[in-house]
Amino acid sequence: MSQKWEKQEGNEGILTVTVPAEEFNQALDEAFAKVSKDVSLPGFRKGKVPRQMFESRFGVESLYQDALDIVLSPNYAKAVDEEGITPVDQPEVDIVEMEKGKDLVFTAKVTVEPEVKLGEYKGLEATKLSTEVTEADIDHEIGHMLEHQAEMVIKDDGEVEDGDTVNLDFDGYMDGEQFDGGKAEDFDLEVGSGSFIGGFEEQLVGLKVGDEKDVEVTFPEDYQAEELAGKPATFKVKINSIKVQETPELDDDLVKELDQGVETVDELKAKVEKDLKEAKENQADVAMKEELLLKASDNAEIDVPEAMVNTELDRMLQEFEQNLSQQGINLEMYQQLSGQDENALRETMKEDAENRVKTNLTLKQIAADENIEVAETDLDKELEKMSEQFGIKVEDIKSTLGDLSMLEQDIKVQKALDVLVDNAKFVEPSEDEASESEETEESTEEEK
Repeated sequence: MSQKWEKQEGNEGILTVTVPAEEFNQALDEAFAKVSKDVSLPGFRKGKVPRQMFESRFGVESLYQDALDIVLSPNYAKAVDEEGITPVDQPEVDIVEMEKGKDLVFTAKVTVEPEVKLGEYKGLEATKLSTEVTEADIDHEIGHMLEHQAEMVIKDDGEVEDGDTVNLDFDGYMDGEQFDGGKAEDFDLEVGSGSFIGGFEEQLVGLKVGDEKDVEVTFPEDYQAEELAGKPATFKVKINSIKVQETPELDDDLVKELDQGVETVDELKAKVEKDLKEAKENQADVAMKEELLLKASDNAEIDVPEAMVNTELDRMLQEFEQNLSQQGINLEMYQQLSGQDENALRETMKEDAENRVKTNLTLKQIAADENIEVAETDLDKELEKMSEQFGIKVEDIKSTLGDLSMLEQDIKVQKALDVLVDNAKFVEPSEDEASESEETEESTEEEK
C-alpha cells in the first residue's frame, strides 16, 4: 500500500491511497467465498457454483462492494497512521479506480485536527480567590442542613406569605373559555418559587384559607404552547390550606441526626468549617485553572473545525441528559417544560463546546511544545487513584480500558495544565470579582 497526503485550505486535505492489485484480488476471493454460500444455479448445489460461472452470470463487479468493505477501512487507517494526521470526522471517500487485476485507488477528503500556534502561556495572571470560612458561612451551611429536617406545618390562621406552601384549586380561562391544561385540584405550590407564570404567585400573598380570587396573568411571548403565548388569561383560584416550614432548633441531640460522626453542636460546626474550607480550596483551584486555560487558549491561534465542535456538543448533550436522569427527568420531558428542542439546546451549548475544544487543543499543543512525557510511574499512580475512587482493582481497570493511550493523553494534558499553574502570577481579586465569587458560592449552595 502507498499513500499521498495533500493539505488543502483550512483543516481539510486529500488522502490518496493505492492498494496493490494482489491485495484487492485477495479481497475479491474473500468476497466470493462470502456471497457464493447463498448462490445456486441450475445444475449446481447451493454454495457450489464455480467462480468462473459466477462471474460469467453476475459479473465480477458484483463482488466489488464486498471486496471494498474488506480493504477500505484497514488501508485508510494505515494510511492515516503513516502520514501522522489526526482525522476529526468521517472522511468523504471517492473510488478513483477499481478493477480486477489492477491496483485499487481511492481518495479520502479528510478534516484533520487543526494546527495550533501558541501565544503567551507562561507568566499569565490568575486571580487568587479567598478560601476563608466565616461564621456566616458556617451558619448558612448548618441552616441548609436544618432545612432538610424541617417539617411542613398547617397554618390555620393568618395569610399567605412568601415561602409558604399553599394547596389550591385553579381553573384557567382565556376570553371566557376554559383552556386545556389550565385546571388542577389540590395542587401544592411554594409561593415565591417561580414555578408558575410571572405574576401568579405574587397575587396569592395576603389570601387566607377558603379565599377565592381571580388571578390575572399574561403568558410569555415564548411560551411553549403557541395558542397561549403572549395572551392574557384569568385563573379562578381557591386556597384550600396553607403550610409553613418549621425548622427545628439546633442542639446536641439534633446534631446526631444531622451527622452521625459528631456528638455536639461545637463538633458539628468544626466539621462544617473543615468541609467548607476544602470545598472553597477546590473551587478556588478550579477557578484559577479555568482562568489560566481560557487566557492561554485566547492567546493561541486556532481554526476550530465545525466537526470537532459538533462532536463536543454530542458529548455535552449526553452529559446533560445523564444529569437530568439523576433528577428523574428525561430529555423529552425537559424539552416540553423548557420549550426548547434539541437544536435550541445545542445552540445554547455551542459557545461552551467551542471553548472546550480550544482549551483541549491548547493543552495538547503545550504538552507537545514542552516535550511532556508520561512515565510508567505516572500511569501506575493514576491507576491507583482510579482504583481507590471506584473501588476496582487496578488489574480490572487495565482489562476494561485495554489500550492505555487515552489515559496517557489525559495525564499529559494534566501536566500541561500544571505548566500553566507553575508559571502563573497570582493577584488578589478586585472587589467586583470577590463579590461575584461570593454570589457563585451562594448559587452553588442553593443548587445543593
